[in-house]
Amino acid sequence: MRWVSLIRFGPSGIPLSCKGRTLKDGIEDIHTLGLNAMEVQFVRVNVFERFASEEEEGFLPTDVEGELIVDVLRKDAGKKKPVSLGVLNQKIQSGDILKTLVSGIAVDFKELKEICDLAKDLDIKLSLHTPYYMDLLNPTIQSQKSMENIRLTGILASGLGADPIVTHIGLYNNIPSDTAINLIAEKFKEIRKVFSKLRVDANIGVEFSGKQLIFGSLEEVLALCKKVNGVIPVVNFAHLHARTSGLMKSRDDFQKVFDQVAQTTGKDRIYAHFSGVEHEGGNERRYTPIKKGDLKFEPLAECVLNNDFEITIISGSPLLEHDAMYMKVILERVQLKKEMKRLKAEKMEKEKVAKDREKKEVDKKTKEGKTKDLAKAREMERRKAAAAPKVKPKPKPKAAKKRPVAKKVKPKAKPKAKPKKAAKKPTPKPKPKAKGKPKPKAKAEPKKKPAKKR
Repeated sequence: MRWVSLIRFGPSGIPLSCKGRTLKDGIEDIHTLGLNAMEVQFVRVNVFERFASEEEEGFLPTDVEGELIVDVLRKDAGKKKPVSLGVLNQKIQSGDILKTLVSGIAVDFKELKEICDLAKDLDIKLSLHTPYYMDLLNPTIQSQKSMENIRLTGILASGLGADPIVTHIGLYNNIPSDTAINLIAEKFKEIRKVFSKLRVDANIGVEFSGKQLIFGSLEEVLALCKKVNGVIPVVNFAHLHARTSGLMKSRDDFQKVFDQVAQTTGKDRIYAHFSGVEHEGGNERRYTPIKKGDLKFEPLAECVLNNDFEITIISGSPLLEHDAMYMKVILERVQLKKEMKRLKAEKMEKEKVAKDREKKEVDKKTKEGKTKDLAKAREMERRKAAAAPKVKPKPKPKAAKKRPVAKKVKPKAKPKAKPKKAAKKPTPKPKPKAKGKPKPKAKAEPKKKPAKKR
């Protein structure tokens, strides 16, 4: 997949499951687990001073075996105390005082180089965290100690090929935010000059803080990065979530942070920390496993996949490598869902295009068929007309003019006379019957017809 080379996961320190406790063992174990990043923890800072021996004269500090020489002090004319050379590319002379670092990371520069080569061969991106107690805004000598710790971290990072150097700033010490930004910017400019002499190319990463009393809000860190070249933000989402009282919830919340970081740095690379977190009143209480905190990784995974950033996500969870692998699994699930959704949309689009194409072809064939049938019918009519004998039409006889017919007037019907009622004839009284034989009735004479008048 495309994002595999752009997104890295790893623990903050040697994995808990690693049997060996050396840095080499940790890198090999991370590769075995399928992870590809590691933030090395610079925990112990023990510096010892001693005079250079005769056998070491003429050698570079980085060539001395069995020790990590981090500084050379040499007497200067007119000065009682030896002065730091500030570089490791000058040969050791008689009377030099050597500063040796015991860190637990490597015995000497040769071992640092071996670790660097091993990480490159296994494609493990290394970064290095400064000692945790930093107090750069303290007006006392503690600020100088913090500056020295950053310088030592830069020397180790150069040998390991680690980038960035992750650091906190420390307490405000009653200094206003704007003033604090300017003070730290000046200190980081000094450190960048020291790094230039030591040939340290690593960026300085300023981590967000999870407590209100410690310098490190999103706005403060981004403002600091604008002022100094080579200073980048370390986006600790757990700290940011705690400091904002749990505002990192949706994909849009993470996207806003991505946009602000990219706009400030002008780069498409992000270095981040992630873990679960317990918080109260805008202050972080402790890190927790991801499953037990209210800060969810799924929205961040969606945001990461929607951007083309090159991002490294370090697990600061108490479970270290287990939560690093858990984040990787979640990202793969989100990526798979997104890929399936894309394929489904492509399939539906192809089906729609195919249906439209098929419909167009059917309409075209239907239209062509109708056109052919119509042309064929017209051709048949033309042939029939051409084959039939031509007959001259007979002249039609002129129709005689019709005379106007007078309309018959119907006579008006006479009103019918009402029939007269016939007068009632009196009923004759019955005659008394004569005694004896009845007399025969005389025959009536025939009535004479009246003569016709001429």
